[in-house]
Amino acid sequence: MSSETTVNSKPGGDIGFVVLISLVATIGGFLFGFDSGVINGTVDGLTGAFGSNDAATGFNVASMLLGCALGAAVAGWLSDRFGRRTMMFVAAICFIISAWGSGVADASGPFIVFRILGGLGVGAASVMAPAYISEVAPAALRGRLATIQQIAIITGLFVAFLSNYAIAHAAGSAVNEWIWGFEAWRWMFWIELVPAFVFLIALFFIPESPRYLVANDGSDKALKTLRRIAGDQSGQAKIAEIEQSLESDHKPSFSDVLAGKSVFKPVVWIGIGLGVFQQFVGINVIFYYGAVLWQAAGFTEENALMQNVLSGGLSILSVVAALLMIDRIGRKPLLLIGSVGMTITLGALAWAFSTGTAYFAGDVIAAGTVLANGTEFTEQTVLTSNIVDLAPAIGQFALVSALAYVVFFNFSWGPVVWVMLGEMFPNQVRGSGLAVSGFMQWIANFAITLTFPIMLGLRGIGLTGAYGFYAVCAALSLMFVLVWVRETRGRELEDMTS
Repeated sequence: MSSETTVNSKPGGDIGFVVLISLVATIGGFLFGFDSGVINGTVDGLTGAFGSNDAATGFNVASMLLGCALGAAVAGWLSDRFGRRTMMFVAAICFIISAWGSGVADASGPFIVFRILGGLGVGAASVMAPAYISEVAPAALRGRLATIQQIAIITGLFVAFLSNYAIAHAAGSAVNEWIWGFEAWRWMFWIELVPAFVFLIALFFIPESPRYLVANDGSDKALKTLRRIAGDQSGQAKIAEIEQSLESDHKPSFSDVLAGKSVFKPVVWIGIGLGVFQQFVGINVIFYYGAVLWQAAGFTEENALMQNVLSGGLSILSVVAALLMIDRIGRKPLLLIGSVGMTITLGALAWAFSTGTAYFAGDVIAAGTVLANGTEFTEQTVLTSNIVDLAPAIGQFALVSALAYVVFFNFSWGPVVWVMLGEMFPNQVRGSGLAVSGFMQWIANFAITLTFPIMLGLRGIGLTGAYGFYAVCAALSLMFVLVWVRETRGRELEDMTS
């Protein structure tokens, strides 16, 4: 893939229409974020309702990610046969069934089934929305429109955090009964039904991707959409470009991503690297286990949930800043800034937690013990969860470092990876390339999410070891971008190469 960029003329056509259909696609991103974030406030409820230990709790939380991996892989492949819009319909239905079922589950088994089904929806939305947006947006606007997907993801996370906080506050705790006698944590899942139905209905009003239509003998329908997007003359010219890019080859298939001894084509390996590093820097530990993390650092449940709300708000502002910059300075500079910032802030977090005293579930705390945050144990207590006794000043430093880390991630690797995965592949391999990259991204997500509660509970590792590992991965991501990633700003999708 060449590092050169081309200068694009000002896009024509109905830009309002392009923005509108892109926003509909990003509702899938909102649900992606909401479904990922809602679990954050329900961990204590699930543990109590299902009687889970650390490993079982980790799997209850991480089980959705197996569905995400499968959903990303299958949706990317099936979208080349049935269309991007069709797979977003499937994702919407998965979100609806999962939101209802996760709330009614009364044991880990059914809960995991419904969460995996939701994961299928998240995985499909995670690759279909960027692909759809990149295929309908003019090159000069593609970065900004595709970045809206990340704003939608973070907004979904923020709304989930805010919803969780409001419900837990109203009920007194996530494990308390609330409306109609159902526990509050169940309502945290059911709230998702509202945006899921909005997504399903809105999809009836957007067209199929014109590039998919051209590849599947639907040039007349594609021309109608492209004329509205780019204008009559430009729409006709774009049809010709797409046809030319496809005419010397066959219809897209999964075999297009393969490359003999190296298994995959170079551009696919770069996509895999972007997806894996995006997860190995540990961002979803903040998203999925934020409440657990801050309670371990000495915050109350209510304060910990409020930290999640603050983190979500800063995330949105950071992605908006990225949206303003991505088509001006490019994708690669933002990734480099993010890698440097995350390395520093994750290292600071590891240091902060190393200064505290770690207590683990099962430890016996003597009566009269007073923690640095002022918590006093008036009687001998057997801990039921892990905590780190941090000096108040260090606790505040850790909080600031974590929030700064969230800002750096969402200014860079959060939005930019999804933008690049949507645009970096040639037409011939876009669906399958997204499938492979998305699958590996979610497998990495699963690994990080599953191992965090285990590391948290292991003496000698804990929060210090976990965040030390994420800091090393952030440093490695810097080297990866410097050596392998090429700029895609301003290039037409038909100009992308393998």
